[in-house]
Amino acid sequence: MSLNPETLTAQSSLLDAALLLRRISLRHIPVLENDSLVGIITDRDVARCAPSMLIPVSQEEYNKVFEDTPLSRIMTKNPIATTPDTPLTDAVVLFHENRIGCLPVVENGQLVGIITTTDLIRILYDLIVNPSAAQP
Repeated sequence: MSLNPETLTAQSSLLDAALLLRRISLRHIPVLENDSLVGIITDRDVARCAPSMLIPVSQEEYNKVFEDTPLSRIMTKNPIATTPDTPLTDAVVLFHENRIGCLPVVENGQLVGIITTTDLIRILYDLIVNPSAAQP
């Protein structure tokens, strides 16, 4: 789990999300409103909303889409979340059954972290490389 992840607000722009995703090299950003989790924006959301290069648009029009599109219009609203005390096996079930790439971790209504598929792969790798570490 990544603690205290970078976040944006629902009023942040698509440009804000694109720049942050690029700067931190991640694929998911929690979206908060009044310190409460209200959505998730992903690199796929950003790519999906970008104007197609197959349709002729000016650079100004292209930039305007990024500057004028609020995340509230494109984010996944009310994302599935978990708590810090949720067993890892339950979190894996949530990932699998809901086909999601991240799982925000919320405690007392506040976002405290995020679990990603990369985190799960890292755990699996550690178990494969050093299986004795998993023994009680």
